[in-house]
Amino acid sequence: MDTSLDTASPTLQRWLTGPRFSGLPMRNADLPAPKLSFEFFPPRTEALEQQLWACIKRLEPLAPRFVSVTYGAGGSTQARTHAIVSRIARETGLVPAAHLTCVGATRVDVDAVARRYWEAGIRHIVALRGDPPPGSAYEPHPGGYPYAVDLVAGLKMVADFEISVAAYPEVHPAASSPMADLENLKRKLDAGATRAITQYFFETSTYLRFLDLCLAAGITAPIVPGIMPVSNFAQAVKFSDMCGASVPAWMGRLFEGTDDDPETRRMVGMVIAAEQVRLLQANGVDEFHFYTLNRPDLTYAIAHVLGVRARVAA
Repeated sequence: MDTSLDTASPTLQRWLTGPRFSGLPMRNADLPAPKLSFEFFPPRTEALEQQLWACIKRLEPLAPRFVSVTYGAGGSTQARTHAIVSRIARETGLVPAAHLTCVGATRVDVDAVARRYWEAGIRHIVALRGDPPPGSAYEPHPGGYPYAVDLVAGLKMVADFEISVAAYPEVHPAASSPMADLENLKRKLDAGATRAITQYFFETSTYLRFLDLCLAAGITAPIVPGIMPVSNFAQAVKFSDMCGASVPAWMGRLFEGTDDDPETRRMVGMVIAAEQVRLLQANGVDEFHFYTLNRPDLTYAIAHVLGVRARVAA
């Protein structure tokens, strides 16, 4: 790759000349504390329900911009998602965002769910095409919203929601080409979405190259990097294979020999994610979305390293 400054893009020039390549260590105090948001998923058992609320309570004092709650494949957790989002709005000081998908529902049904959110005071929706049930290919529901861009436009007709959508630095697995994927992202934002949140990635340069492509395509909305702290490397590899995220060889080497040492795995995962965020900060990124997997400790520790401090309740 030609890495001369004359031929490098503006983002790559920042990457090549920024603190990562300066040879100078950067103290945490040199960077402002970033803005954070967190993602949770609906639990399937009573024990996991308790784990979720312990996670929410642990992270609430960090005062994130918002927290989102996912949908299961095929829209399988709609009722649980609604219940959790509504309870977050009622019982915490957090700003909740509800995931909403196109899968398995008519437009009338989706619009009705959106109206219930609005009536419950939920003003932020994460609008996604959604995953089909396991083992099935995606097929638009007859009478439903075919794709996320249609869902975004429909939601804006229901109410003036703040809408976040998904972006894929390594290309959506179902996209016909990287350019088609980028054009689809632009259509979602043009339809009324406020920001895009990326699929997680592990190479910082992957996001920076993607950001350059977005800017070249005329996308000016925030592209918030999704960060997934890893404590179980084998599980992360398996999940990444399914969603099209690459796992670099260097990451595997860092986790070598820790299969029976969960504490060391957590420490390694914290260091990897904290360094990733600090490098992105050094290149001008100031907002991050953490996929918590309903386990708060890694996210909390990383936030602390980045200068985010818990707010003491009055």
